[in-house]
Amino acid sequence: MIEIGIQTAAYLFASILFILSLGGLSSQESAKRGVLYGIIGMLIAIVATVLGQGVEGHIYIIVAIAIAAVIGTLVARKVEMTSMPQLVAILHSFVGLAAVLVGFGSYLDVDTQSITGTEHTIHLIEVFIGVFIGAITFTGSIRAWGKLDGKIMSNPLLYPGRHIVNVVLLIACFVLGYLFTVAPGLDGMLYLYIMTAIASFIGIMLVMAIGGADMPVVVSMLNSYSGWAAAAAGFMLGNDLLIVTGALVGSSGAILSIIMCKAMNRSFISVILGGFGAVTSGVAQEMEGEVTALNHEAVAELLKEAKSVVIVPGYGMAVAKAQYPIFEMVQALRKEGKDVKFAIHPVAGRLPGHMNVLLAEANVPYDIVMEMDEINPDLPSTDVVMVIGANDVVNPGAQDDPASPIYGMPVIEAWKAKTVIVMKRSMAVGYAGVENPLFYKPNTEMLYGDAKDSVDKILGFLKG
Repeated sequence: MIEIGIQTAAYLFASILFILSLGGLSSQESAKRGVLYGIIGMLIAIVATVLGQGVEGHIYIIVAIAIAAVIGTLVARKVEMTSMPQLVAILHSFVGLAAVLVGFGSYLDVDTQSITGTEHTIHLIEVFIGVFIGAITFTGSIRAWGKLDGKIMSNPLLYPGRHIVNVVLLIACFVLGYLFTVAPGLDGMLYLYIMTAIASFIGIMLVMAIGGADMPVVVSMLNSYSGWAAAAAGFMLGNDLLIVTGALVGSSGAILSIIMCKAMNRSFISVILGGFGAVTSGVAQEMEGEVTALNHEAVAELLKEAKSVVIVPGYGMAVAKAQYPIFEMVQALRKEGKDVKFAIHPVAGRLPGHMNVLLAEANVPYDIVMEMDEINPDLPSTDVVMVIGANDVVNPGAQDDPASPIYGMPVIEAWKAKTVIVMKRSMAVGYAGVENPLFYKPNTEMLYGDAKDSVDKILGFLKG
């Protein structure tokens, strides 16, 4: 067994590794090192906890860890990068469920019932808050998984008076919290059950009221919720490392959500409160112009004549697994002396950093991957912009259509280039469910088909 002093030192070392892990994940160059720090820190944390004083039933714990490790490995190997947002969302739900179960277990614990006075009241508040956050995280994450996986409509579910309902339910939880803390013995269990049901409903409705365009923010926000749920579980269990780790995850997730909200010109409070004030008014603009299309050979000729090319990847690229032939095409163009760059929108894909990971997977150099704010000033002087599987992040309606659900969201201004080539399977709307006027612009040409197959054909003409 590990002495308390050694366990504390191990927890401290693991906390430092977790902090270094977050720091490493802040850039693509150091991301792998950051992940490694996180893995080592988690291994130290698990060993120090399992071998700590007062822990019994080691055989059951080891068997449970082994089973979970096998399941986690199989899931991670099976899940495609396109499904990574769904995986992240469903994993958040497990953290929330764990916090709920820890809360109920802690309340039923004999040692908890033996505590008296102020210490007992404080612990009951910890239990109540932990279960509340955990329940919201659990059901909200499941709903987010359903939306991301296409099992639930991406359009926001809005109904009159929904905010009043949420406020009433929140007040009811406060009342139940008071009754829970003053109830003698285990009499507070009924109040805990009722609050859990209410919090679960709140979690469902908060996410259901958020539209597809804001789902990347929701994923990062649920990440924050899962961190605070873990911190609450740490308070209930008296585990310092769990408190520190949960606080790190919770605060970093909240900061990321705020950054993304600024990038989308969204109110942080609006998103986390279920789209408060997100309803647009007016009639959406009619599409003006005519959609024209080119074949693969014509697109290849445009690229041959161009001196500068900007590629805007989106979720469609991820689905088609087109990042590998795209980079091969980029290499061929750069050998001809052309200036080729990638433009990444902060919320491209359905997960923060989704496109960056895909491009890194194809070994695309970091120095040609540009953020939206860096690339927008260069687009008016760009010869060709290739939009590959992206839609909402290049929608001009975000700037000139007040009735659009994405109005006010900063976008990549692809339409300012001399020529825009949009690669899509069809004219279907994007995840936000809105039409894109870009397709009707006189300088825009459509190239229909699977992104990977289209790039392979373009590459063949470039080489041939």
